[in-house]
Amino acid sequence: MDAREFLAARRALGLSQAALAQALGVDQATVSRWESGKARIPGTVELALQKLKESLFPMPANGRPAILVADPIAAEGIELLRSVGTVEVRTGLREDELAAIIPDFAALVVRSETKVTRRIIEAGRNLVVIGRAGVGVDNIDLEAATERGVIVVNAPQGNTIAAAEHTIALLLALARHIPAADASMHEGRWERSRFIGTEVRGKVLGIVGLGKIGTEVARRAIALEMRVLAYDPYVPVERAEQLGVQSVDFDTLLRESDFISLHAPMTQQTQGLIGAAELARMKPGVRIINVARGGIVDEAALAEALRDGRVAGAAVDVFTQEPPPPDHPLRHAPNAILTPHLGASTAEAQERVALDVAEQIVEVLAGRPARYAVNAPALPPETLRVLGPYMRVGEAIGAIATQLVRGTISRIEIDLYGEVAEHDTTPIKASVIKGLLKPISEENVNIVNASLVAQSRGWVIQERLNSSHEVYVNLIHLSVHTSDSVVDVAGTTHRGQLNLVKLMGMDIDLVPEPGSYLLVCDNEDRPGMIGRLGTMLGQFDINISSMQVGRRERRGRAVMVVGLDERPTDEQLAQIEAIDGIYNVRLVEL
Repeated sequence: MDAREFLAARRALGLSQAALAQALGVDQATVSRWESGKARIPGTVELALQKLKESLFPMPANGRPAILVADPIAAEGIELLRSVGTVEVRTGLREDELAAIIPDFAALVVRSETKVTRRIIEAGRNLVVIGRAGVGVDNIDLEAATERGVIVVNAPQGNTIAAAEHTIALLLALARHIPAADASMHEGRWERSRFIGTEVRGKVLGIVGLGKIGTEVARRAIALEMRVLAYDPYVPVERAEQLGVQSVDFDTLLRESDFISLHAPMTQQTQGLIGAAELARMKPGVRIINVARGGIVDEAALAEALRDGRVAGAAVDVFTQEPPPPDHPLRHAPNAILTPHLGASTAEAQERVALDVAEQIVEVLAGRPARYAVNAPALPPETLRVLGPYMRVGEAIGAIATQLVRGTISRIEIDLYGEVAEHDTTPIKASVIKGLLKPISEENVNIVNASLVAQSRGWVIQERLNSSHEVYVNLIHLSVHTSDSVVDVAGTTHRGQLNLVKLMGMDIDLVPEPGSYLLVCDNEDRPGMIGRLGTMLGQFDINISSMQVGRRERRGRAVMVVGLDERPTDEQLAQIEAIDGIYNVRLVEL
């Protein structure tokens, strides 16, 4: 066994260096040397690891794990599971029925129909892994699974091609009026002149969100000889250029696109992203496609824009409420193509997600890490006691940094100081990446996939470990580099809560309240600035919970960090930025 295999085995067991050292009867320094390749790993260690895996992941007497398939999945996935275990397919079970039989199974496979509740998970005393044949995991109690050390896996890439092809199908259907022409023919009419369409060659397609599906849509649109623009502030410009896509700002995309296709995740930033104001800024006669998530588009505003002709057509596959009610405005809007959430509904996609989740279950049952583990493997209590509070700090400062950053993230530097730097820091790094993505993505990040997620976004991560800090016992300092600037945030803990000690290069000392807001402003360091801001917030009836001011020199540039109980509106933020001497106003939601 070499160092790489040893490290993979430890991570698959979900153990820290300290916990594994205790289990093997050696000191932590020895485990560290084995992982770094600085010491030879004795042959007896591999056998000890196998026995440890067997104790953590018990098998039935016949040596083959029992696997329960509780929802229909493609036969190919079931066959793969049968190659490693005993498979039972029992669909349509009620919660009490599933809870009664789950103790006999090591793995459970579901789609969206079965609800895997805390009761079921706690009853599964031999349960090792839950596989969701699809993307969403809202039907699985992730908190309960994590507490019990049950790994949850999903198949986020299985429907990528299906969703991209559905997008292109809807785009072409919009361009050539195919559904309306088909309905006319079935009604006995022959109306060639009514359904004159438009060619897509040479037209501009604006893609909002250049993730996996957006990328595949771009490739297909380029093959149709369309000019493709993309707005995604979290994707490097170089990646867009490699695809043959022009990276633009949001306003440019709205103004220049003939077709706009949405492929952004549902986050606080993207909810209601396309509303009446955005529709008014679009090119007259634009056509809009949404195969992403309901709620990204204001559906009532879109219906109104279709009625008055500003939008020539819309194709919608996802809705805020599914199924949409009979009186939904888009059901009665002209030139609207509606499909019942068919983005992933192909035989091939269903086969892929079944195989994908089955492959991961096979990996987990063999003691190896899964590609798309939704929750992190359980950490030993002694590790959580030290790292747990700082994992929360890492996630919090990551989320703060993303909300402050301007431009596309290219490099991330994580400096750890103190006792936290003496442990396996993978969980902290994963927490930082999770925080960075939290405000902008629905992607699930954990210690298994954190590095892969960062790599897929073109982020270069540098981690530096320091045994001590001149001021703080433990500290995490995060620097996020973009094409335009550097945002740095540093935090520690104060009585178990996040304590911000550095923000935007300035030393501060702030313990923000969860669920509150931070108003971050650059300002000129001169008399009256704090008073002007406070007066305006008072006029808005917004209560200030705390305030910190940092500066590098007298009468120079400073930064104000103001804790708020209420959220200012976008119009109010614009008024604050209009105050003479205040610049770069940003709002952070905690």
